[in-house]
Amino acid sequence: MQALLLDRELSYRTDQPIPKPEAGEALIEMRLAGICATDLELAHGYAGFTGILGHEFVGQVVEVADANDRHWLGSRVVGSINIGCRQCPTCLTTGPAHCPTRRVLGIRAKDGAFADFFTLPVANLLRLPDHVADETAVFAEPLAAALRVVEQLQDLPRGEIGVLGPGRLGLLIGRVLALAGHRVTMLGRSETSLTQPRRWGLQAGLAADFPESGFSCIVDASGTASGFTAALRLLRAQGCLVLKSTFVADHPIDLSPLVVKEIRLLGSRCGRFEPALDRLSAGDIAVETLIDGVFPLSAGPAAFATAARPGVRKILLKR
Repeated sequence: MQALLLDRELSYRTDQPIPKPEAGEALIEMRLAGICATDLELAHGYAGFTGILGHEFVGQVVEVADANDRHWLGSRVVGSINIGCRQCPTCLTTGPAHCPTRRVLGIRAKDGAFADFFTLPVANLLRLPDHVADETAVFAEPLAAALRVVEQLQDLPRGEIGVLGPGRLGLLIGRVLALAGHRVTMLGRSETSLTQPRRWGLQAGLAADFPESGFSCIVDASGTASGFTAALRLLRAQGCLVLKSTFVADHPIDLSPLVVKEIRLLGSRCGRFEPALDRLSAGDIAVETLIDGVFPLSAGPAAFATAARPGVRKILLKR
């Protein structure tokens, strides 16, 4: 089958074996998949992953390992990406996202969705409503991650929140925070980066133009060390910094403002898919406007190069 394989460098392959679903798993035919910032970082060596990339997907179930799961056959699905042991206290209480031995689709010890076929536990799958197009549903995973921020900040008084990095994920975060009643300001590095936030009706401005200590809460979705530094500058004393980025710093970062300002640092990763599908089904987030290109798997390396260009939003892959 076709696949985008990461083994020190990213390559397009046509000789990869079709995986066989193990007990409890489904074999999924990829219909559409999205490239995100984490994929770009993995391709540059983040976390030392080797294998097939890809975790944002829409697929169709073509085979199941267990007879009891045959009702999934033919279903158009998305799926949560964390695969836990289902036995440890973490899995049994809060779920697989923080299981000590978890595998993560296309990120950690589990081949991903940038291939003709891939496997995932049936327990991770969610059927898609017929009226939700593939080009909409492919945003289920990043939208779930954005909604996780809303969930984590639910006890924060409704107020002004700065979202640093108006890119693929930052825009979704800004939109869902605004829908939750917060006053959101999208913070970018260039005027060009602020065009889409304004089209979505969000307040936006250049991060460099805002005074020091102007925000009580910042969500850093910039994916850069410089963005993290800018977030620390913009936060007022005893503010909250939500870190929604995976990046490899290529130089030391001054963390003293965390102590001096007594900043509360909150990491944020994956979210629940059910609320994301509800939002996508309702159609109140224009996710399709973020799509800047669709490439075949055979042009995967070129798709990655395009996705890495400044200002590019979402690049999709199809079979």
